[in-house]
Order: sequence, then structure tokens, then C-alpha cells
Amino acid sequence: MQASKKSFLVEWLTTVDHKKIGILYFFSAIFFLFVAGLEALLIRTQLIVPNNDFLVGMAFNKAFTMHGTTMVFLVVMPLNASFFNFIMPLQIGARDVAFPRLNAFTYWVFLFGGIFLHASFLIPNAVPDGGWFGYANLSLKDYLPTLSMDVWLFSLQILGLSTLVASFNFFITILNMRAKGMSYFKMPLFTWTTLITQLLIIMSFPVITIALALLMFDRIFGTSFYSSEGGGNVVLWQHLFWIFGHPEVYILVLPPMGAVSEILATQSRKNIFGYPLMIISVCAIGFLGFSVWAHHMFSVGM
Repeated sequence: MQASKKSFLVEWLTTVDHKKIGILYFFSAIFFLFVAGLEALLIRTQLIVPNNDFLVGMAFNKAFTMHGTTMVFLVVMPLNASFFNFIMPLQIGARDVAFPRLNAFTYWVFLFGGIFLHASFLIPNAVPDGGWFGYANLSLKDYLPTLSMDVWLFSLQILGLSTLVASFNFFITILNMRAKGMSYFKMPLFTWTTLITQLLIIMSFPVITIALALLMFDRIFGTSFYSSEGGGNVVLWQHLFWIFGHPEVYILVLPPMGAVSEILATQSRKNIFGYPLMIISVCAIGFLGFSVWAHHMFSVGM
């Protein structure tokens, strides 16, 4: 019996099966959803009455930062990844994703990043408190001299690595592993939203990776990318962050849109109405997701 339990645990810890990895993503996202819910309760408790002193000083900023970061990077994105893993290969008739071992690697990197972020609660003055958007120059060492934003930076770099590598895996799977005879305009709509989502990730996540690296250099090595006093640009972070941030909205929402469309069509026993136009719309949403930043750029000014 004990050997059976051990083999069961080892099987899940070492699995490269896309369905099991999808399940691991799903339950990890649900766990972090409860964590984010507790953080949200702290925020709402502070705001429930005027002049409340439940969260004093920077404590509110810490709860706000951790809630936002957890919801975006540790709940919604891995929840989408769970459906990418479990459903997409089945929809296109693939045996697995293109790189199964790399797929398992991205899950464990994601889990490590989530644990690393929340381990900050165990270290004095290490809980991130600069907002989930980390606006520089307010997130520089001059304003937040503790380890808080350093933990946030490293956590997001780890989570970004997981997401970017996984997106290449899903993208290549859809391009190269479709069943014989399945052209692009025969793919299920959820697979289409998965494909466009991966394109958005591939194009936007390197930008936030660069932005985080520059902020890390400013904080640790004393450079001045975001400091006007050293010849940097205080608006640079906004541009780099929102080149990622605006497409991120559609990275989060496109997969549920595709899933809901599939569910409604299946349960009503109808074909998806206007399927070609739906595909064009999904592609247009992906393209226009970047144009929102362009409007933001002209309104703020470089």
C-alpha cells in the first residue's frame, strides 16, 4: 500500500503527460486563487469603514501588490495554461504537446516562482509593496530601499520565463502537430484563441522581461534607466510595462472567450455562427491589443 502511494506521488511529480500537467496547473491556480482571496479580504477589511487602522502604514500596499500580482500571474494565466495543456492537443488530434519535458519544466518553474513570491511573507520587510504594476521611479531603491521590490522583480522574471517557454511550446504544437487534413480554418475556435494568445505572449513578454531587467539594474547596480537625475527617463517604465500590459488583457480574456463559444455551440447542438468572421475577429483583437499602447504612448508622451 505504501509503495503504491509512493509510486502514485512519483508518477505525478515526474509526469510529462499533457493532461496531468494541465491538472497540476489547474489545482495550483485554484490554490493561489484562495491565497489571492485572503489578500483581497485584507484589502476590503481595511476599506470597509472610514479611518480604519486594520492595515497600517505600508501593510495595505503589500496586500494590494500581492493580490494583484497573484491574480494576474498565479491564477488567471496558469488557469488558462491548464486548458491549453489539457484540451488543445486533444482538439487538434496531437499525441501530446511538441516538447513534453519542456512542458513539465514550465510548470515546475511556475510553481517555484509562485512559492518564491509568497515566501516573502516569512522574511522581514520582503513582501512586495510597490503595486502590482511596479511603477518606476517610485519602485527604485530611493523610495523602496527594502528587499520588497527585489523579490517582486525576481519572482516575475521566473514566472515570465515559464510563460514564455510554454507559449513557444503551444505555438509550435498548433503549427506542426495538427491531425492530417486539419487546415487552419478547420481548427476549433478555442485552438484559434490559444494560437493568438501565444502570439501575444511571444511578442509582449520579452518587453516586460527587459523592463524588469532594467529596473533590477537600477536597484542593484545603481544604473539610471528610470531616474532622470542620472540621465534616464521616468516615463520609460510606463511604455515598456504597457506594451506588455495592454496585450496582457487579451492574453487573459481570449481563451475564456474561445472556451465559452465552444461550450455554447456544443450544448445548443449548433455550429458556431459566423466561424470565419469569429476567427478574423480574434486575430483583429490580438492586433488591436497592441494599438491601445500606441494611444497610451501619444497621450503620455515620450
